[in-house]
Amino acid sequence: MAKFALFSLLWYITGSPILAILVLLIVLYLLDLRFVRLLPNLFRPIQMSRRLSRLKQDLRLSPHDTSAKLEVARIYMEKRRYQEALPYLQEIRNVMSDSAEFLCDLGICLIKTGAREAGEALILQALDKNPRVKYGEPYLYLSEAFAATDVNKAMAYLEECKKLHSSSVEVIYKMGLLYVLLQQQAEAKRAFAEAVEVYRGLPRYKKRQERRWAILAKLK
Repeated sequence: MAKFALFSLLWYITGSPILAILVLLIVLYLLDLRFVRLLPNLFRPIQMSRRLSRLKQDLRLSPHDTSAKLEVARIYMEKRRYQEALPYLQEIRNVMSDSAEFLCDLGICLIKTGAREAGEALILQALDKNPRVKYGEPYLYLSEAFAATDVNKAMAYLEECKKLHSSSVEVIYKMGLLYVLLQQQAEAKRAFAEAVEVYRGLPRYKKRQERRWAILAKLK
């Protein structure tokens, strides 16, 4: 009813039902972006590309800037361009080898570019340094990497992820998706229910970040 009233008001203001629909869709999208985050952020790729351009310019002036190389690699990883991220991580490996997060990033890139065993070894090394690194997400990458070829190993990594009792709704939701992939429907259902339950116990500021995954879990 509220949406219909808003549509009627916009139609009255614009004088065009088509324009009113467009404005309404934009308003709904911006509200989703602000409060729910169920829809993809259309501005994020532009922001990442601009940041990437600035970082590359900085690297031309300061080619040994480790933090800039790491950020470039992570932007490429977010874009799923792992082949382009990999050289930047390899260049700073000697400097960052004590960082569990870095080892995870490098391991993920290796897995995504076909070097599965090498990537697995690095991620396990990272987990040995810090079992809770990235809230258990590394176990999801390992499980996904072996889901098609070694179901037992994939399941074992998911079990390790469960033991962490992660507070990340995103990680728990994605764990449920992997259980679906492995045809473990009962475990998947439990994971989705846990994602919703964990979300309810989060502080308000954290709920905004995790709301998208809680909604998706409810829809399963």
